[in-house]
Amino acid sequence: MASTADFKNGLCLVMNNDIYTIVEFQHVKPGKGPAFVRTKMKGITSGKTLDKTFSAGEKVETARVEKRPHQFLYADDMGYNFMDTTTFEQISIDEKLIERANLLKDGQLVDILIHDETETPLAVELPPFVELMITYTEPGIKGDTATNALKAATVETGATVMVPLFVEQDIMIKVDTRDGSYSERVK
Repeated sequence: MASTADFKNGLCLVMNNDIYTIVEFQHVKPGKGPAFVRTKMKGITSGKTLDKTFSAGEKVETARVEKRPHQFLYADDMGYNFMDTTTFEQISIDEKLIERANLLKDGQLVDILIHDETETPLAVELPPFVELMITYTEPGIKGDTATNALKAATVETGATVMVPLFVEQDIMIKVDTRDGSYSERVK
């Protein structure tokens, strides 16, 4: 059990038969009335976001969740296969537990959230940025640089990323895994 004074980003709570992680929170002490804590939470298994207000000092049930480093091996019809980098055990995870699975590259290191009590995987967290090679894109038109126009590019994992017109084929780019957008060219 934890109190609202223990809230911090990333804390996992058990509510409505789901595990929620706190994305952001704010302690509010109005001039009139009791203090309260306004939170924005994301369901780990459902992916739903929830805005909830707690009274100051309210007790909530916490979930013991652990981040463990894993390496992505390959994907097959059973799911995505990962290897624990400390114990070398392999696990298969369903695609719905992986946000932006199309940005996973063989050998890539990720963190897997695992529920401590049941040892079940809850979610796969990709690193904030991944470096990928562009396998196909239309050539840019010379002189068309006045606007911030974008074009589609296919990367080595098969995902499509919108890139600026000057980016060519066979170039490494950095992709933001939070929204799947182009960040910069890799030098």
